[in-house]
Amino acid sequence: MKKFTLVLAFIGMITLGSCSTNDDNVDNDTISEVFELRNINFGFDGGNSYSIYQVLNPQIYPSDVILIYRLSGTIDSSTPIWQLIPRTLYLDEGELDYDFDFSKEDFTIYAGGTYDLTLTSSYITNQTFRIVIVPGYFSNKKGIDYSDYDAVAKAFHIDESKIKVLNK
Repeated sequence: MKKFTLVLAFIGMITLGSCSTNDDNVDNDTISEVFELRNINFGFDGGNSYSIYQVLNPQIYPSDVILIYRLSGTIDSSTPIWQLIPRTLYLDEGELDYDFDFSKEDFTIYAGGTYDLTLTSSYITNQTFRIVIVPGYFSNKKGIDYSDYDAVAKAFHIDESKIKVLNK
């Protein structure tokens, strides 16, 4: 009987040894989403302030965060240049600031400056933005250069072919 118990204990150790309590596995159901606002114009808010307001449908989770990138140019027809906002541009006319805020229900992108922004209307008309929703699960992911859209897309496995355009 002692030998049988010893064999059973040995088999149990081998079986349990193959189990893992590693919580580093990625939840494949938790994915980042990207939306694009194409050729959109800022609305005038008074003073020297302009904004773009967008409702999120469906709403995001309270733990999620949003990153917003502005299309600042292209290298060629297939290589866009994305700049993370908030961002300050230093122009001959003065400073132009892009900023944003968000909640689980909506977001607003702002443009403001130290001069009359209508003097550089190309910065407030026909603008394109990428809105990246990062699930809270990933908010502690380290080693990502969030200012580099391509690095963010790679880190969060963003499929460029599945980017949804919000304004058609």
